[in-house]
Amino acid sequence: MSEAGVEALREVLRGVVDPASGKDVVAAGFVEGIEVKGGLVQVVLAVPRERAAAMEAVRKEAESALARQAGVTNATVILTAHRVPAKGAAAGAGAAAAGGRRGHEHAGGEARRGEPLLPEVRAVFAVASGKGGVGKSTVAVNLAVALAREGHQVGLLDADIYGPSLPRMLGLARKPEVVGEKLLPIPVWGLKVMSIGFLVEEETPMIWRGPMVMGALEQMLGQVVWGKLDYLVVDMPPGTGDAQLTMAQRVKLAGAVIVSTPQDIALIDARRGVRMFERTRVPVLGLVENMSFFTCPHCGKRADIFGHGGARTEAKRLGVPFLGEVPLLLAIRETGDRGTPIAAAEPEGPAAAAFAAIARQVASEIERGLAAAGPGPRIIVS
Repeated sequence: MSEAGVEALREVLRGVVDPASGKDVVAAGFVEGIEVKGGLVQVVLAVPRERAAAMEAVRKEAESALARQAGVTNATVILTAHRVPAKGAAAGAGAAAAGGRRGHEHAGGEARRGEPLLPEVRAVFAVASGKGGVGKSTVAVNLAVALAREGHQVGLLDADIYGPSLPRMLGLARKPEVVGEKLLPIPVWGLKVMSIGFLVEEETPMIWRGPMVMGALEQMLGQVVWGKLDYLVVDMPPGTGDAQLTMAQRVKLAGAVIVSTPQDIALIDARRGVRMFERTRVPVLGLVENMSFFTCPHCGKRADIFGHGGARTEAKRLGVPFLGEVPLLLAIRETGDRGTPIAAAEPEGPAAAAFAAIARQVASEIERGLAAAGPGPRIIVS
């Protein structure tokens, strides 16, 4: 869309009025940016933090107005929050419009340097993969449930901003409650869960640049009432991009679990994931081989559909622990689609047993690392 087209969208936003001030969102200085990619439109509204909840109706009205325009196939409007201005700083709509990029940040990003971000969480670890399609989220969910079944207090954070899948896999379709300025994680299957998928419609594409991804992750870390946890499991997006760097830089991870299938092409990408965490000084807790083998439920014959043992061999080559194998089972897919993780749905079955064994080994690796590191805050703002 041309610059004239962007200005036309800005004019559309002049028809959306903030009821508190009586001004339209453009005149009030709320419109921080308009991004257009083909027929996809994304608008960022920077609003005072204390008004974020009240501005939800305005956000929806703006989104609907934009979506009705010719050539727009999808419109997304996002709220960000202003910093509290320092004494003597310029205030008002004019200052917000002129210096918005300097005077605001995403909610959750205002924690001071060196201040504990998650003071009640003993350890946070990532579940990652070098590529998509290897079942990383399935492993993350069932690993978290297995840890909870072992008696640990466990949180689960969906850090896949572009493709959040945990709401569907956990059977959740409601929005989190807000207390004060913070979100309450949703309790399910013995976990405390937070995902960007709770805050947007399931089919809404997240067309965000790196800084916006960083802001969303920091909000879900710092502006969520996680409370006292033994472990916070972070389901990372596939690859080695903005989200991975944000987590490595913003929190002191106790480690990372790398998920792969046995086939060579997946192992190449898993290798990249291991090297990325090593370069950011995050301990690699080990490799998990997902979809490791298939056993026919009718005849009992085993088939190594994606090969077998590749992750074990790769772990040995890289000098990291091999955490275990997860079989390729129809029940894992079915229970995930129903929102009932197999570690909870069939706790005595072979898949749950595999996840439980991996969970125990992960916990052991983390505790060994914590003991070696000694006392002190594990998660700080960098």
